[in-house]
Amino acid sequence: MINSMRYLKNVVTLNLDKTKCTGCGRCTEVCPRTVLTLSNGKVETIDRDACIECGACSRNCPFEALTVSAGVGCAYAVIRGALKGTAPDCACSGKSDCC
Repeated sequence: MINSMRYLKNVVTLNLDKTKCTGCGRCTEVCPRTVLTLSNGKVETIDRDACIECGACSRNCPFEALTVSAGVGCAYAVIRGALKGTAPDCACSGKSDCC
């Protein structure tokens, strides 16, 4: 049941840099929502929208292949949309007014 819950689509701040990933799998061990999996010796994101931005993956990656602004995406998107009178939008793609 818990893995079927979703937040808003495309607002999660989780990013994976596959060039830094060595396939150690630590992130897959600590992710409480099964967002990541090992495939062909590298980590892949299998369900990005299921991410709850707890930050466990990024804190446990010794190669800094994963980044996430823990606890930001969903709540930030909802509040930003409400204040601007628009649909929820994280807008964290390099803009200066981002979280």
